[in-house]
Amino acid sequence: MNQILILDFGSQYTQLIARRLRQLKVYCEILPCHTKIEEIISKELKGIILSGGPSSIYAKDSPKVDPKIFELGLPVLGICYGMQLISHNRGGKVIKAEKREYGFSLLKTSKTSRLFNGVPEKIKVWMSHGDEVKKMPKGFKKSANTNDIKIAAFENEKENLYALQFHPEVHHTDYGLKILKNFAHTICQYKDKWSPASFLDETIDDIKKDVNNNSVICGLSGGVDSSVAAVIISKAIGKKLKCIFVDTGLLKAGDKERMWTVFNKKYKFDLKIVDASKLFISKLKGVSSPERKRKIIGKTFIEVFEKESKKIKNAGFLLQGTLYPDIIESVSVKGPSAVIKSHHNVCGLPKKMNLKLI
Repeated sequence: MNQILILDFGSQYTQLIARRLRQLKVYCEILPCHTKIEEIISKELKGIILSGGPSSIYAKDSPKVDPKIFELGLPVLGICYGMQLISHNRGGKVIKAEKREYGFSLLKTSKTSRLFNGVPEKIKVWMSHGDEVKKMPKGFKKSANTNDIKIAAFENEKENLYALQFHPEVHHTDYGLKILKNFAHTICQYKDKWSPASFLDETIDDIKKDVNNNSVICGLSGGVDSSVAAVIISKAIGKKLKCIFVDTGLLKAGDKERMWTVFNKKYKFDLKIVDASKLFISKLKGVSSPERKRKIIGKTFIEVFEKESKKIKNAGFLLQGTLYPDIIESVSVKGPSAVIKSHHNVCGLPKKMNLKLI
């Protein structure tokens, strides 16, 4: 499936970029900035967006990207930190700004830039940065400026590289969606009309082909991720979906009963409820660290889950329902020391399982 890839450098707005692209009917994925080039080129990419981030490009532990992405010939858009990264990688000069910009700025745009096609000459934009590009790389031209920042956007059409110091993805920026549309539709030439419905249809077809005659086991928690994933896959394989609900003893009163009512009686799932509450409570006794608790809960859940899954015949797949926030919070752009928090459905999975993930 054609897509635009978003590489995350730790910005609080990264998921907003994805949301705006999906508004434009563009399929996109978010991956950490240190994703290997082999994985990047394995995708059907129409373009790449480098997100913003809180770091300075010159900080010792500042996140980097494989410079080979600039040699793929794909359109690349750098936003905020992403702009500074492009400048730094291509031989430009980034300095600490004399005046840190945080909030609204009046942007003056270039009429000749395809990125600003259909955008008024002067617009309000949202800035959030402490560094700025002092000197552009060779071959680049300025496409926008503010009163405080001489180079608020630059581009090199020949190399398909574009950069913005402001955030087009936030609502505070006038014509931000139009700017992203110009990048996605005009520059990247993304022509598909992606929608959640089309994604669902394609996903169901793929699941049918992959699963074939095997059974799929789902660790159903009642949360949004596993519940939605289970309902989707049930549309593809019906009764070949085998659900296991592990009662940890940590849920609200009545949750177990509601699970049975919703998923067994309403959706007709093949659902087994396992009471492991005493086991979980005993393992958590005396533990005060939230991170340790999450690890213990995840590890214990998998142990119970694997024990029950071995009782299911013809099981070939494990259904893993994971939300983007779980992945982003669990994978740091700077390495494991900067992880926000781990999630049992991302970090708790054992390295060796007898089931394939789906």
